[in-house]
Amino acid sequence: MSVRAAVIGLGDISALHLDAIAAMPDAELVAVCDIDQARAAAASDRLGVPAFTDHRTLFAEAAPDVVHICTPHAAHAAATIDALEAGIDVITEKPLARDPRQAAAVVDAAARSSAKIAVCFQNRYNTPVRAAKELLDSGELGAITGAAGTVIWHRTPEYYQASPWRSTWSGGGGGLLMNQAIHTLDLLRWLVGEVQSVAGTAATRALPIEVEDTAELTLTHENGIRSIFYATNAHAANDPITVSVVTEHAELFLSGDLRVTYTDGRVETVTEEKSAGGERAYWGVSHERLITDFYARRGDSEPFWITPTDGARLVDIIHEVYRGSYPEQIAQLTEME
Repeated sequence: MSVRAAVIGLGDISALHLDAIAAMPDAELVAVCDIDQARAAAASDRLGVPAFTDHRTLFAEAAPDVVHICTPHAAHAAATIDALEAGIDVITEKPLARDPRQAAAVVDAAARSSAKIAVCFQNRYNTPVRAAKELLDSGELGAITGAAGTVIWHRTPEYYQASPWRSTWSGGGGGLLMNQAIHTLDLLRWLVGEVQSVAGTAATRALPIEVEDTAELTLTHENGIRSIFYATNAHAANDPITVSVVTEHAELFLSGDLRVTYTDGRVETVTEEKSAGGERAYWGVSHERLITDFYARRGDSEPFWITPTDGARLVDIIHEVYRGSYPEQIAQLTEME
């Protein structure tokens, strides 16, 4: 019997989820949902499934086994909690929630529920990233001594005007860190170790938005390891994301491919082995890999390996920076709860 799937939120990112569902022979899309009635109706016509404007009605009438949460950030927590309480498995886009209080509520709901949940930190599925993780975990490179990451990208005012929630605290819960750079922060945490503390600043430097477009962070990981991080949406182009991890015996450099430079002069390279297809091929193959893996693990007794606790910790880290950089805005965001 096919797994019954539904997608909630039909913006840009939903295309990757819809493509992944269509590619799995044992999955069937049974419904879509969006609060924009015209958008929901257009998707219904295109995909040949019922459309809803309220996710609770979708749960009751379409009876999905799995829901994919692709809404704006502010709606992630409510839809995820409602699904978990209904016993429906969830794949939610990042961030887990708009703010730490909402994120903690999702973690609590997941602990009470028998349903599974995954958070889309899909870059962990990139072949070069997984090779880096295996090398670091093997111990053959010696101890990690430090790391760094960059996200130097380009966004225009029109990007924010097309989806106005992205430019606001109430809709996005933040800007660059919550929407783009969170993936690279997740990789630093996953590759280097748990983040014990963070110091940094976020600022609105170039774009006509109320949330940040630039940030710099210093992360202190377990065992006192330090990583540094810089991100901006104010560049003139989208440069490759970079992650560098320095160890006793080598330096690992991720920028699309993985280059490992050993202290004895050897250099090894790992490249991505698969090209993407579908409507958003330029976003790569990692979404499809995560989604396919989640469906394959639905019968496991253990929780899915990218957990809501992972998602909540990233929201906490980002908000530590926000509280120092935008105290009034964060206080107002808290009052909205």
